[in-house]
Amino acid sequence: MGKKKTQGSRQPNGASSIFQGNDGRWHGYVTVGTKDDGSPDRRHVGRKTRAEVTKAVRELERQRDSGTVRKAGQTWTVKTWLTHWVENIATLHVSENTIDGYRVATYHHLIPGLGAHRLEKLEPEHLERFYKKMQDNGSAAGTAHQAHRTVRAALNEAVRRRHLTVNPATIAKAPRLEEEEVEPYSVEEVQRLLLEAEKHRNTARWVIALALGLRQGEVLGLQWSDVDFEAGVIRVRRGRLRPRYQHGCGDTCGRKPGYCPKKVSVRRETKDTKSRAGRRPIGVPEELLKLLRRHKAEQDRERVLARDLWTEKGYVFTSPTGEPLNPNTDYHRWKDLLKAANVRDGRLHDARHTAATVLLILGVPDAIADAIMGWEPGNSARMRRRYQHLTGRVLKDTADKVGGLLWPSDEVSSPRS
Repeated sequence: MGKKKTQGSRQPNGASSIFQGNDGRWHGYVTVGTKDDGSPDRRHVGRKTRAEVTKAVRELERQRDSGTVRKAGQTWTVKTWLTHWVENIATLHVSENTIDGYRVATYHHLIPGLGAHRLEKLEPEHLERFYKKMQDNGSAAGTAHQAHRTVRAALNEAVRRRHLTVNPATIAKAPRLEEEEVEPYSVEEVQRLLLEAEKHRNTARWVIALALGLRQGEVLGLQWSDVDFEAGVIRVRRGRLRPRYQHGCGDTCGRKPGYCPKKVSVRRETKDTKSRAGRRPIGVPEELLKLLRRHKAEQDRERVLARDLWTEKGYVFTSPTGEPLNPNTDYHRWKDLLKAANVRDGRLHDARHTAATVLLILGVPDAIADAIMGWEPGNSARMRRRYQHLTGRVLKDTADKVGGLLWPSDEVSSPRS
């Protein structure tokens, strides 16, 4: 269809133009940059009236001048962008555990719930209704919040690459996430757990968790080269990753890859700690050093018994054949320990909360507690609030100190005469 221009002379190359077409509508063209092939990136807007199209042209010029105009090229849907982002962008820049979480949120929740939307048409309200629907269908608030964090990260990248001008996930209200109240184990419960741990293989593994507060991955990633018996120090340098496997049988066994008789590991065993605060030396109590020496001697005996089946990798805590412990197996051993010690059920991570609270009970200065726990300086105050709990013992000690200040025991007050 021909175009009937109402402007007099032709506009210079690159200038915006506005005209009325034979269809009766008003059209505007704005040059916003250059395409990948070097040709001008000239955008079109169409409206019913001249005033409307003029307003749209000026807005497009404003976006061009501020560098926020959408990039030309592929028309993305939420599905195609999320898939491209998680497989080709995020996977190159985040840890294996993080990408696992992104993939679960992307393929199990976000794509089925939002994938058909055009990327630039996605609104904050779409996201808010999606989060509510997830929870109405039985997803935990934490799962919905993980979906929110994932889509926010993905759309931030879309904005950075100019496929979007605004990230709707930064505007949408995130799912309400109530922080679960954690009750650390009491000193008496810790003592019962340590007594029971004496009867189990890898005794020192649980002592390290409860006494030093190392994360699960940090304990399972420890190697003997990290233990300095003379200085009485453990150096945290790496963390154990959750294994990932592929079929080695050509997918003929009918089982999941992790249970395939010929499974092949496709993930490294450990990764270096991601922060300077995470790479830290920790002083070890003499009692724990004795346990570690005894553990090393027991491991030497296991190595002799295993003979050719032993794989020497230098880990402190291993399977009976020298392989690093599987985090899932380790978790179940913790549950067995709780039951055997007749101690209330709890997460393995609660041992870290317990160790942090013990530091509070002992009055360890904040800077030392931060270094022991591996908290970043910028987040340390927030982490102390999260991990150090005001237990009955802490409150009682504080009350005693307040009482001792206000009502000194060596002074007897008498009424004025």
